[in-house]
Amino acid sequence: MTHTSLVPVLAVAVSLATAGCNNEKSATLEPKTTSAPSGTSAPSGTSAPQSQVAVAPGARAELGKPAPDFTLKDLDGKEVSLASFKGKTVVLEWFNPGCPFVKNAHTKGSLKEAASLHAKSGVVWLAVNSGAAGKQGHGVEANRAGAKTFAMSHPILLDETGAVGKAYGATNTPHLFVVDAKGTLVYRGAVDNSPDGEGQSPENGKLVSYVDAALADVAAGRPVATAETKAYGCGVKYGM
Repeated sequence: MTHTSLVPVLAVAVSLATAGCNNEKSATLEPKTTSAPSGTSAPSGTSAPQSQVAVAPGARAELGKPAPDFTLKDLDGKEVSLASFKGKTVVLEWFNPGCPFVKNAHTKGSLKEAASLHAKSGVVWLAVNSGAAGKQGHGVEANRAGAKTFAMSHPILLDETGAVGKAYGATNTPHLFVVDAKGTLVYRGAVDNSPDGEGQSPENGKLVSYVDAALADVAAGRPVATAETKAYGCGVKYGM
């Protein structure tokens, strides 16, 4: 099959995935190269109780600056705070188990084994769901099912108020953030350059995992070469 004949097929695939995400369009990637420096289980089908203060009022994530601390509860109701991982590199992945792009990334694409592979080198991986009640992918049960389907062993944290997602400027699922051992935000954006989430139709013909590259730079003590890209996928299902 020629390159020209593949174009309409890929266009249809991306269109169908987007339609499954409540007709929200995927964002195109615009990489920018910079050198910026589970506890007590919640009842089935309900949400885990939220912390009184999820993130400091007015906190806002900026590249090259300390990542806003936050405390959220996992699917078992256990509180997890970013500060507790100081000294470790942390990846924050905005997550929605019902989003087609998330499904693609976790079953076929760059997120399929990323968390478990990087865990071997001490990287902490946290999924954050900022979906509000009544929205796609919300609730303990939906997220437990997603964790099982995608074989996720890392925590999924519930940010039902959206406070943490908004502090970080999370716009899509998936949307990835890398925080280094000093607590500095060093990367934010897409997981890779494959807008369908499947890793099968990368831009420029070569798959590039921006998260893998950022983690390699951090591990080597280098500034992250590509510190920001534009995330693609479903829009985060914030409340009003």
